[in-house]
Amino acid sequence: MASASAANCAVYLTTNTNNLPLFDLKNHSWRPALLNRPPNNLERTRLTSSMIGIIPRATPSPTAVENDDTDTVPTPKVIIDQDSDPDATIVEITFGDRLGALLDTMNSLKSLGLNVVKANVYLDSSGKHNKFAITKASTGRKVEDPELLEAIRLTIINNLLEYHPESSSQLAMGVAFGIEPPKAKVDVDIATHIHVDDDGPDRSLLHVETADRPGLLVDLVRIITDIDIAVESGEFDTEGLLAKAKFHVSYKGKALIKPLQQVLANSLRYFLRRPSTEEASF
Repeated sequence: MASASAANCAVYLTTNTNNLPLFDLKNHSWRPALLNRPPNNLERTRLTSSMIGIIPRATPSPTAVENDDTDTVPTPKVIIDQDSDPDATIVEITFGDRLGALLDTMNSLKSLGLNVVKANVYLDSSGKHNKFAITKASTGRKVEDPELLEAIRLTIINNLLEYHPESSSQLAMGVAFGIEPPKAKVDVDIATHIHVDDDGPDRSLLHVETADRPGLLVDLVRIITDIDIAVESGEFDTEGLLAKAKFHVSYKGKALIKPLQQVLANSLRYFLRRPSTEEASF
């Protein structure tokens, strides 16, 4: 349907073990998030984003878990954590107790040029949590490109919709890509919450909560860096219909002063509530 106008920048993520900014602004062109048209009844459309390309689609495997229970469908959660491990990107997936071994998901991530260097499962009151430590196969280091981080997120959600179609009714992506769209509709004006807290003398902590959509992670980082604020690390959570992000940010190596905090919050709020769109090819 539409895409945001092109931006002549890109961001790359590195570790902060040497006190370097985790997002380094480079000159580069990308087309931000593309919102695809809903699939018709004859063909099921894959999750895609224009700056990512084709998201690998898993093929059915014995690890797929069938669940015909009629109980309440749990809220799917996908967490991409760049804070807790200096050497790897941590991904956590939760969907109640319905997830299997997720070997199909790991194979799809490998198709993106990634290695799953460690995986573990733990249980708590919210269900089964599958955690992966991911590195780039070419470098052996954590994922650096926000576009690739978004591709990881969309690949995982794509597999959820493929192997657990009941998750469609609980995910924002289910509107365009799932079998059954969510019954609840999110009002982006009501759902969007942004605030900035002090986090020591050298950085601030930005919290963003808004309606989820493809390409959101990349767009958030672009908006922040467009006003010369550095993103040092962060976490991006997909929780049902919502996306929740927290980023450590700074301006010229210092925490954001109150007026700049307000500029940042206003910029994000304006973009998220009134996204720029134009006609796009598919």
